Amino acid sequence: MTLVVDTALEAVAGIEDGATVLIGGFGMAGMPVALIDALIEQGAGDLEIVSNNAGNGDTGLAALLAAGRVRKMVCSFPRQSDSYVFDELYRSGRIELEVVPQGNLAERMRAAGAGIGAFFCPTGVGTPLAEGKEQRTIDGRDYVLELPIKGDVALIGAHAADPAGNLVYRKTARNFGPVMATAATTTIVQVSSLVELGGLDPESVVTPGIYVDRVVRVGQEDS
Repeated sequence: MTLVVDTALEAVAGIEDGATVLIGGFGMAGMPVALIDALIEQGAGDLEIVSNNAGNGDTGLAALLAAGRVRKMVCSFPRQSDSYVFDELYRSGRIELEVVPQGNLAERMRAAGAGIGAFFCPTGVGTPLAEGKEQRTIDGRDYVLELPIKGDVALIGAHAADPAGNLVYRKTARNFGPVMATAATTTIVQVSSLVELGGLDPESVVTPGIYVDRVVRVGQEDS
């Protein structure tokens, strides 16, 4: 049995309009550009995207935004020097935004993958990010209740995979990939290298294949 498919377009087949899509990457490091380009070609729209930031320049996630396929962004850093695509969409009221502190973003996805119903966190207490959320004082410190973030689909980049979907990552390109893989119903991975089954050191595997559904080799070296 193999989870490897021949093309990125085949990998993203079946993603539906209105899906919540978790997209890996810290800036461009680890961003699954080939899968995003295939998703643009595939045509799904009205998407809710969960990612660390809201796109860079004109490629990857920014290209998906520019194509008008995204209804809502959930991210930590929506604005930076080259986030002009998102900036224009947001200022013109064509996209929704939910800002989530970076640590909360990672932990909310980890909670989804671990089956945790909710957790209390001090981040955001006393700010607009806590408005409307349950708050509790524990051992003299105020906390806010945070809910898991689940995805219908996760698109992530890894360095290498075997046919069973076991993954290893390359340096900082690892970022959100491992937690996103556990938090989505369907996890789709682009890799720059495929090895035979048994070709990965089990002690080096970060994401076990049980969390992965499709793998495509694209040769992107920063994955």
